[in-house]
Amino acid sequence: MTKLKKANVVVDNSLSPANTLLQIHCVDHKGLFFDVLRTLKDCNIKQKDGKKIVDPDKQNGLCSRLKVEMLHPLRVIISNWGPDTELLVSNPVELFGKGRPRVFYDVTLTKGSWDLHILAEIGRHSSSDREWEVYRFLLDENCRFKLSSMVARNHIVDGVRRMLMGW
Repeated sequence: MTKLKKANVVVDNSLSPANTLLQIHCVDHKGLFFDVLRTLKDCNIKQKDGKKIVDPDKQNGLCSRLKVEMLHPLRVIISNWGPDTELLVSNPVELFGKGRPRVFYDVTLTKGSWDLHILAEIGRHSSSDREWEVYRFLLDENCRFKLSSMVARNHIVDGVRRMLMGW
């Protein structure tokens, strides 16, 4: 994408005697509520548990994690894998193993508007502290885009990201 959006998270313990209020200001996108709840679950924060978040380190960590997740809830890149060119879309998996809904559908819907011929594979990848759902789409060189061109690659990545985010 050409320009990153801004996200702001404020922790407020003064409005409720029993709970912490999180004020999240960010650009609306498809799956926003899912991303917020997944992040809270990953940080072991439960709604309605009657506990305030009073530890400043935990507050700062939560705010930082929410900001990152609101700006980049999923990753989209095009890479070369030997002679093949692949579109990779990855999103974090929540602790209970569920990934972001409709990713495969939205990407295939996007590719239809560009006449890209693709083969797809869905897998899981674990990194240090998270599991990712990774969608691998083999892009066909016989389409109207020159996949060797960075402009064409950026156009495809931007279009897929916009479709997934609902922009």
